[in-house]
Amino acid sequence: MASVDLMKILVLGSGMVAPPCLEYLSRNPKNQITLGCRTLAAAEKFAARFSNVHAIALDASSEAELDNHIADHDVVISLIPYNHHVAVIKSAIKSGTDVVTTSYVSDAMRELDEDAKRAGITVLNEVGVDPGVDHLYAVKKIDEVHAKGGKVLEFYSYCGGLPAPDCADNPLGFKFSWSPRGALLSQRNSAMYLKDGSIKEISSENLMATAAPYYVMDGYDFVAYPNRNSFPFREFYNIPEAHTVIRGSLRYKGNPAFVQALATLGWLEQDNKEWLKDGLTWAEIQQKVVGAPGTDEESIISRIKEVAQFPNTAEAERIIAGMRWMGILSSEKATVIGGNLLDTLCAQLEKLMSFGSGERDLVMLQHKFVVEWENGNSETFTSTLELLGDPDRYSAMALSVGVTCGIATQLLIDRHPAVRKLGVQAPYTKDICDAIRNLLEKEGVGMIEKKAEFGPTQ
Repeated sequence: MASVDLMKILVLGSGMVAPPCLEYLSRNPKNQITLGCRTLAAAEKFAARFSNVHAIALDASSEAELDNHIADHDVVISLIPYNHHVAVIKSAIKSGTDVVTTSYVSDAMRELDEDAKRAGITVLNEVGVDPGVDHLYAVKKIDEVHAKGGKVLEFYSYCGGLPAPDCADNPLGFKFSWSPRGALLSQRNSAMYLKDGSIKEISSENLMATAAPYYVMDGYDFVAYPNRNSFPFREFYNIPEAHTVIRGSLRYKGNPAFVQALATLGWLEQDNKEWLKDGLTWAEIQQKVVGAPGTDEESIISRIKEVAQFPNTAEAERIIAGMRWMGILSSEKATVIGGNLLDTLCAQLEKLMSFGSGERDLVMLQHKFVVEWENGNSETFTSTLELLGDPDRYSAMALSVGVTCGIATQLLIDRHPAVRKLGVQAPYTKDICDAIRNLLEKEGVGMIEKKAEFGPTQ
């Protein structure tokens, strides 16, 4: 372990959220930061920006490499895909190293709680934007309502990581600031939530069909749909009185229907297709997927309409025009990735739908609280984050996730009593939320709280 004067921090992953996290932590001259990535060049690119960050090659799929490097640090921040977190935590337990992630606590991570406590370490999770910033302001408002004798009867929280409206210039109304695969699959999760006292469940196949218009503020045309399992947040947020608890995602109008069409037509399938080989054209792939009689566009489109069963002609024309724009009806040869349709499509979309020079992203996050006071009156309050990226600095997503993670890590390093709690943790209590939020607002990331003129629309 490091001396008391020097804190050794291992950051795993050199994706978009790493730089703002590194920047925040590098401000403290006592922090000695190691950036580990499978590709050394990627880590060196970011490490070169900071005097107290050095890069190493590290394969997180190797238990031996994780054990070796984690043991040499006081805290490890895992910014790699969530499926690696359990391995990181297990390694950290061996060496007594604290852990920070921006991901939801999975069941597999939660099972390591007792082992983490016995090892005397903190495993702090959900310190990004969603989850992360959302917790900080949900807990704040709920605590204020309870302190005044009120009850939170309905809670809604929707978040979207999107292109700014002026950059939403493609058929999906979406651009990829992170893995296209992860972004698309997030729209194929099942969902569970509490509505009017009853638990509602939505299958992954039907999730996009539930997307409905949702008003956040003027100037935006959003649709919203539930995400993951919202029900436990009635307990996490200490609102047992709530009869409605819904957390979900925002997209621009038209996006969910397009994603649903891609799924119906087979493009989101992850299983290996033996027939899917390099040399095939997009039209040949599409013909095979939908069972069209030929590879000419007329035959393919006719069969697409039969399979997709669009609700009307206008919607059929919109989505087919979008598929044509993507090139997946063309006679051009496709580059097959991973032997499956999803990865092959994602590689194509990444080329077409990444952020260009000077383009901005948008993080939109809003809570709505329907409150009943002791006198029987009801009011609706909102907490809203509208954060636009800075093309000359960081994207909104990178900043809101990275700096939140950096702040939480520094508080853990400083042994802040609200943060330094043993075991597998997430920011669901007032003390830890206050500690992170107060510093986060100084970095220009914060939600604006208002009394709403009308109630929720979903």
